[in-house]
Amino acid sequence: MASASERVPFTSRLRHGFRTYRAVIAGIVLGVGVLLVVLALGYFTPLGNSWPFSAINAQTNTPNANYNLVFIVVGPIIGIVGAYLVGSYVVARRKFEHLMVTKSKAEFLRNIPELEDLLWDLTPADELRYEQKKSDLKLRR
Repeated sequence: MASASERVPFTSRLRHGFRTYRAVIAGIVLGVGVLLVVLALGYFTPLGNSWPFSAINAQTNTPNANYNLVFIVVGPIIGIVGAYLVGSYVVARRKFEHLMVTKSKAEFLRNIPELEDLLWDLTPADELRYEQKKSDLKLRR
């Protein structure tokens, strides 16, 4: 049984979880942003008369609060943040995969600074691949 001093702090576990599931979290954030924008469009456009939007608008436009006004402001912001997260992950993944296919030790050495910068946007499994590649090429760095 692990003692209290051996336990990893919650913030470290949370950070590791965010890094491990970065692509999934980015996709969820983008999906929530798109959903909020669609709900706002369903209220402020003639689409509000169609079936799914009329039922949703009855729930979100209450006498005490109109949540559709929140959707129109928050939805695009969350969508932009989600699009940035997805885009940065995809670009970093593509560059990382391109830089990892090299068989030349000299070319790999030239790309080490860029690879280490890309690892900030990727998962811990990619760090392990990077370390394995360095050991395969017998680099100590």
